[in-house]
Amino acid sequence: MFELKVVSHFAAAHQLKMVDKKCENLHGHNWKVEVCIRGKELNTAGVLMDFGEIKQEVKRIVEKLDHCFLNDLEGFGDHFPSSSENLALFIARGLKEAFHSPAAYIYSVTTWESHNACATYYPD
Repeated sequence: MFELKVVSHFAAAHQLKMVDKKCENLHGHNWKVEVCIRGKELNTAGVLMDFGEIKQEVKRIVEKLDHCFLNDLEGFGDHFPSSSENLALFIARGLKEAFHSPAAYIYSVTTWESHNACATYYPD
């Protein structure tokens, strides 16, 4: 099994409800995003997937999130709060649409809201 990992960053604000009182205030993070791709077979070039292709798709999604108030973005709201967990799910869903290779798949997406707190989503 091979695993590729691409890391990206963006800054965004959000506001959570029904959590810790401190997190209910409008606040922001310098987010770190880790995307892991896995697969068993390398292509004829000897790679699982081109890093450039992964980076391009991650960038496409991260650019929509950068310097935004996440709660106002399409896809987030009362029924889909802008938590770290849902942010990882949101990014994974966006990437799933872009990757159709049977040889490689999205294994996980991790969103770090600080250097010591993160959430990871593992698609089925």
